[in-house]
Amino acid sequence: MRIVLFILVLLLLQVFTFGLGRSLQWLFAPYIAARGRRWLMGAAFFITNALIAGLLLQLGHAVFRWMAFWMVLLLFVMYAALATFVLYLLLCRFMAQKPMSRSLRLFAPLFVVGLLGMAVYNAYTPVVHHADITINKPLEKPLRIGMASDTHLGVLFGARQLDKLADIMNREKVDIILLPGDLMDDNVNAYRAENMQPHLEKLRAPLGVYATLGNHDLFGHERDIYEELTKAGIKVLANESTVVDGRLLVVGRNDDLDKTRPATETLLRGQNTALPVLLMDHRPTDIEAHSKLPIDVQVSGHVHNGQVAPANLIVRFLNRLHYGYEHIGNGHFFVTSGYGFWGVPLRLGSQSEVWIIHVKGSQTHQH
Repeated sequence: MRIVLFILVLLLLQVFTFGLGRSLQWLFAPYIAARGRRWLMGAAFFITNALIAGLLLQLGHAVFRWMAFWMVLLLFVMYAALATFVLYLLLCRFMAQKPMSRSLRLFAPLFVVGLLGMAVYNAYTPVVHHADITINKPLEKPLRIGMASDTHLGVLFGARQLDKLADIMNREKVDIILLPGDLMDDNVNAYRAENMQPHLEKLRAPLGVYATLGNHDLFGHERDIYEELTKAGIKVLANESTVVDGRLLVVGRNDDLDKTRPATETLLRGQNTALPVLLMDHRPTDIEAHSKLPIDVQVSGHVHNGQVAPANLIVRFLNRLHYGYEHIGNGHFFVTSGYGFWGVPLRLGSQSEVWIIHVKGSQTHQH
């Protein structure tokens, strides 16, 4: 099955590369001869397949990042080609061929630049979503949860974004902060090199800051990541639970890359589940099973809401809840698109975000 998928991806890349080549040939047709246009097509295929070879030869993370950017560029060029064709259909009855051709050749690259600009904006400009829920357990007073996932701290996302996140949490006056995984982008190299600890330490809340480990925290550097988060004042719950202020049970479950992680039922066994239970589980894959357990609120990430369209449409069919909020069974479930990004600093059809969850209990006293 993996081989079939790999072949399909390879073929799709070749098709998209052909689309890029044809788009470039059309764009520069008035300015270069046929030989030059053939060179453009050849250059497009050379870049695509050189990057594929670099990935197969495992030439490093930089090759992966360039490949990710190239794939997004291929996609955006296809979007531009479709938009240009639609515009052609709209204009062909009203404009002469020559001015229309010039207009379309100006429109197409501007459309790609516009998509790239929007995608960068979405990646670095967080929105804040608010949700009000009532759980079926008593709470002495309302609880305000701040949740951000998938920060992917690294070369392209770091101190400035952490400062912005701390400002959001402070402005929203949250009681507790939950960070359900993928805090680092595979390792702590950039985190240490750019001295991000003072900025991460700015994340503070009266009831504490809690995190669990996502798949990108478990690629062989989990001990370093655990230590750095702990030094920054974050309580890492790696398949653990803790009672907070005598009134909340917070549970953290590692990503399923951790083959030793216990079932959620095991993590809850022997715990006081009469308290409101908050679960951090990086992937939202077990939501239906968790809806039958005494879990009141689950926060997850991982999916990034696809990050770049049309992946947001694809992940919708792969998960019970791929993004947003849903009340299922016993619990309230939240899946965020994430605060950071994976691979490239681009988001289309999704945006960097923070969730503020206002929780009331069945017998909450207003203060």
